Amino acid sequence: MDVARHERLIAKGGCRLDLDHYLEALLRKPGAFPGATALEQARSAGKFTPVHDAWWAQARKVHGEHDGTRALIEVLLLNRHLAHEHVVAGLATALRVGALTAEAVALEARKAAQAEDEPPIGASIPALPGQTPATVTSLHEWRLAHLPPDTRPLPSVIPYETGTDSYRLASTRARAEAPAQAS
Repeated sequence: MDVARHERLIAKGGCRLDLDHYLEALLRKPGAFPGATALEQARSAGKFTPVHDAWWAQARKVHGEHDGTRALIEVLLLNRHLAHEHVVAGLATALRVGALTAEAVALEARKAAQAEDEPPIGASIPALPGQTPATVTSLHEWRLAHLPPDTRPLPSVIPYETGTDSYRLASTRARAEAPAQAS
């Protein structure tokens, strides 16, 4: 049973930092992320790709430095549950259509993983020459499509439509009876 597996370091006294180990701390302090040594090592190892950088730049432009960086860290946390190539595919699709939230990337990464597992049913919409089709499903719409139908009756406003005087009268009676019942 392997507890951990690490790449061997050739240099004496060398240090290899895994970006994943620092994500929770960086989520609390996203200002430390741009200068993190672990980030530089992830870039040099090819785990932090130019697609990551492009999505991060757009997210910072739209959401601001702090929130854009936090969104990227949330995206990097997806690598714990999804394959790296699926997360990168989700980033690329989300960037192409301007969806700059971690939730959109997660949904697109899951779609990429699902597409790899099972081929799509039916014909896909043809793309323009040289372009791949980019579709982003709203997370809200996806959740609504997968929820069971709501069979509860609609709420009624009839008690409130009988007039505000009777409503006040009923609440006044309830308050008057409450101390009498307490004794």
